Amino acid sequence: MFFKQLTAKDASLSYLFGCIGHGKAIAVDVVSGDESWFAEQAAALRVSIGYVVDTHLHADHYSGGRALAALVGAPYCLHEAAREVVDFSFEPLRDDQELDIGNVQVTVLHTPGHTLESVCLLVKDLRRGDAPWFVVTGDTLFVGAVGRPDLAGREAEMAGMLYDSLHDKLLKLPPELELFPAHQAGSACGVGLSGKPSSTIGFERRCNALLSLDREAFVAALTSEIPPRPVGMNAILAANTAA
Repeated sequence: MFFKQLTAKDASLSYLFGCIGHGKAIAVDVVSGDESWFAEQAAALRVSIGYVVDTHLHADHYSGGRALAALVGAPYCLHEAAREVVDFSFEPLRDDQELDIGNVQVTVLHTPGHTLESVCLLVKDLRRGDAPWFVVTGDTLFVGAVGRPDLAGREAEMAGMLYDSLHDKLLKLPPELELFPAHQAGSACGVGLSGKPSSTIGFERRCNALLSLDREAFVAALTSEIPPRPVGMNAILAANTAA
């Protein structure tokens, strides 16, 4: 397996990973303006990008996902729940769906809470074994924080969904599993994000204070400290959902 993480100026984190042996790759949470980097990296590695995935519809930055998909001839993918809010066609992802990337296998985990269509991507390298190696957590779980629940305008309801997604999906994963989020410190998508660009499920379970709360306390904590919305959010969402 190869794995590359790209940090954008706005503290967003994007990913390119896949299987050298089979020449297959996946690009995740591409930021607008970074499309050529992904295409150049894929060409240098002699792999083709078979999927371009946004873990959710971004409200803090313009997505480069559709542009990259068009550039490399790959499907642009979102969770199927995004059909309710976008004006374009895409390849819908389903909960527990598996994406074949050669010896790399990606399982889609639907984790609503930050947004209704949020997903995480659980990744195995079958050459190393059948156990998952890492999970790309989007805006569901950060290092030291969790995603904000207010962007859909239903803060308490979404915070409850986020609690369920965290405890029913992510925190049941092996403690040694690495996690790679879509943002680090400096992003407006959560409160108290660490500047460290990765962690493990076990470390977050122990040290991320929000994860030790019961559901009622979690919802109360998450809805009592909501940061200002991202600058230009309405225009960004309009661009990321328009045909």
